[in-house]
Amino acid sequence: MPKFMDIHRGMEGLTAEQLTAAHQADLAIESQEGVHFEHAWADPDSGDVFCLSEAPSADAVQRVHERAGHKADEIHPVPLTL
Repeated sequence: MPKFMDIHRGMEGLTAEQLTAAHQADLAIESQEGVHFEHAWADPDSGDVFCLSEAPSADAVQRVHERAGHKADEIHPVPLTL
């Protein structure tokens, strides 16, 4: 299944608890779109949050994020990994 890296911007000051809650909101509904979120990272200073997922499409990733309340600003395919 294809992998995707998405970016959320404007989340300055995000706490570990808030990142966990947002990630859990994604995990709670991911299967409805055939998505699996593998990891999430955040930089509270810059406000950038990154999520790595396996999904049938970037649209499926975005639908999960939108329904969970945090639309991604960018979604990029990750065709090669090591």
